[in-house]
Amino acid sequence: MTRHLTIVDHPLVQHKLSIMRDRTTSTASFRQLLREISHLLAYEVTRDLPMTTRTIETPMCEMEAPMIEGKKLALISILRAGNGLLDGILDLIPAARVGFVGLYRDEETLQPVQYYFKVPENLGDRLTIVVDPMLATGNSSAAAVDLLKQAGARDIIFLCLLAAPEGVERMRQAHPDVPVVTAALDEKLNERGYILPGLGDAGDRMFGTQ
Repeated sequence: MTRHLTIVDHPLVQHKLSIMRDRTTSTASFRQLLREISHLLAYEVTRDLPMTTRTIETPMCEMEAPMIEGKKLALISILRAGNGLLDGILDLIPAARVGFVGLYRDEETLQPVQYYFKVPENLGDRLTIVVDPMLATGNSSAAAVDLLKQAGARDIIFLCLLAAPEGVERMRQAHPDVPVVTAALDEKLNERGYILPGLGDAGDRMFGTQ
């Protein structure tokens, strides 16, 4: 773990991730496991949320109860695969504001192409968590963060399931102020820009497409 990169090595995370990597895992199981693992990753990515207290009445007495301080979080999904992580995090933080960045990777150049952008207002006042299962080349991730900063976001965390060293370095160079939280740092990218050993295309495996 470094200041810029956090690897969540909890046994449950690693166990579920191993099942997701298996090519024989069904689409339904893959989706369910991604939702479950996103719950576990959400605990890590929200570890340092600011806290305050509020006076409440329990059935026994009055107390100063700890509560999350400030405006609601903003969860930003990089379409389409980011929705798999987004849905699981919303199970835990249903009041979060939600936005979407539509980017696809040109298979010839490996560069991102934008086709959609819709995010909540007042991003500068919110912790903004960007979710995408795969941090491969890092080009799409860096481009998404560029757009969010232009929209006013200042406190950003990037959350992914798998990362390649090339993607982590690309993010570090482009956005050294944006921590990356992931379940695993894999070996490398292949010539097509896919993570090895990886788990294939997360969107295809989640939605049953090719």
